[in-house]
Amino acid sequence: MSLSNLHPAPGSRKDRKRRGRGPGSGLGKTSGRGNKGQLAGTGYARKRGFEGGQMPLHRRIPKRGFTNIFKKEYAEVNLDRLGKIGKEEILPKDLVEAGVIKRERESIKILGNGSLSGPKIIHAHKFSQSAIKKIEEKGGKAVLIGS
Repeated sequence: MSLSNLHPAPGSRKDRKRRGRGPGSGLGKTSGRGNKGQLAGTGYARKRGFEGGQMPLHRRIPKRGFTNIFKKEYAEVNLDRLGKIGKEEILPKDLVEAGVIKRERESIKILGNGSLSGPKIIHAHKFSQSAIKKIEEKGGKAVLIGS
């Protein structure tokens, strides 16, 4: 056994297709592109959604409504999720650490589903009316961020 005897495993290496090398190769003359037409020339790239000149599906389907670019999205958090965080004062970074929300920079809205175990000071961007009522019933406080 020496380096000169080493070979790749049979079938693991395959020669590339050598196009346009005469009629005997099976890929001579038109190089496997057929005769004439849009696809036969060099440099042709089909666009995404192109349907051969037919009106593409994304243009045939009617458009409905509109997208409000000023829409404010909130990460919604229920009170029962906050009850499991063992802190007296809950800030957005505490919610990220507990895995309740993904990012600290998300806007948070506290919803009133569930109940709190004790008094808590909760910092969020928005509160539902029922959440405020339940927080204050337990002797806690709802603090608005950015107001």
